[in-house]
Amino acid sequence: MRVAAVDMGTNSTRLLVADVVDGAVRTLDRRMRITRLGQGVDSARRLQPEAIERVADALREFSGAIGELGVDAVRAVTTSAARDSANAGELLDACAAALGTRPEVIAGEEEASLSFLGATADLSAPGPYLVVDIGGGSTELVVGTTAPDGLVSLDIGCVRLTEQFLHSDPPAPEELSAAVTVVRDHLADVDRIIPGAAGAKTLIGLAGTVSTMAAVEQGLAAYDRDRIHHFRLTRDAAEDIFRTLATEPIRERRHNPGLEPGRVDVIVGGVIIAVCVLRQWGFDEMLCSESDILDGIALRLAAG
Repeated sequence: MRVAAVDMGTNSTRLLVADVVDGAVRTLDRRMRITRLGQGVDSARRLQPEAIERVADALREFSGAIGELGVDAVRAVTTSAARDSANAGELLDACAAALGTRPEVIAGEEEASLSFLGATADLSAPGPYLVVDIGGGSTELVVGTTAPDGLVSLDIGCVRLTEQFLHSDPPAPEELSAAVTVVRDHLADVDRIIPGAAGAKTLIGLAGTVSTMAAVEQGLAAYDRDRIHHFRLTRDAAEDIFRTLATEPIRERRHNPGLEPGRVDVIVGGVIIAVCVLRQWGFDEMLCSESDILDGIALRLAAG
C-alpha cells in the first residue's frame, strides 16, 4: 500500500511517502521544512498568521510530491502548537486548502503511540524500550516492548523551553539552571505515571534535536540518514554537546557541522531535555532513530 504521512510539528513540517510491504516502510520521499508553527504560542496561546502561512507553503510543496507519486491514502496530523492554540481551526482550514486533506489535531497520547510504533518497527536492540520524542512544544515518552505499556506527554520542548527561559545569547548560567530544573521536575513525574521507564533496557531518541546531536557528534557536513539512523549517542558525548552549544553565541554556534540553520536558536533547549533524560534514568547511551511518528502513521494507515 502506498501512503503519505504529514506531521506539522511545533518547529518543523515533514512528509513521508512510502510503500508499506509486509509491515515494513519503504521510503519513496521524505522531506522536512523548518516552519516554526509554535512561534509565540506559549505566551499568546494563538498561532501567528505568518507561521500558518509557512506551514501552508510547505504543504503546497508536499501536495505536489504526493500527487506525482500517486498514493492510496493520506493522513496529516498536527501536535503541540495546535493543541495549545485557541485558533487551531485557522491552521486546519489553511492546511486543508493547501494539501487537499484536512489535518487532525492529535492528543499527546496518540502522538506518543504513533512515535513508538514507528521507532520500534525495525529494531534489533533489546527491549523493553523507553522511546523519547523531543518536539518543539512537547516531549512524549513511551515504555514498552512490542506495544506501549505506558506513555506520557510533557509540556516541554525545544521551542517552549527557549521561549520560556533561554533569552540571552548565549544563555546565562541561571537561565540554563532554570530550564534544567523545570525539565528535571517534569521527568520526576514520569516514574509515577509509567513506572516501567526505570526498567527499560534501551533508550531510543526521536526527532530533530536527537538527529542534530547525532550529526554534530559525527561532524556531518550534510544530512546523512544512514549515518544518523541507529547511531549510538553516548551520555558523555551528549554532555559534551550540551557544554559546547550552550556556551556559544548564535554567531559561533551556527558553524557546528550538522546543525541546521533553522535549529540554531532552539537547539540548546532540546539538548537540555536529551541530557536530562539520560541523567534521570542513568542510561549510558541513546539510540538515535530516524523512524518516528511519520513511520507510525504510515504503518497505521496500511493496517487500516
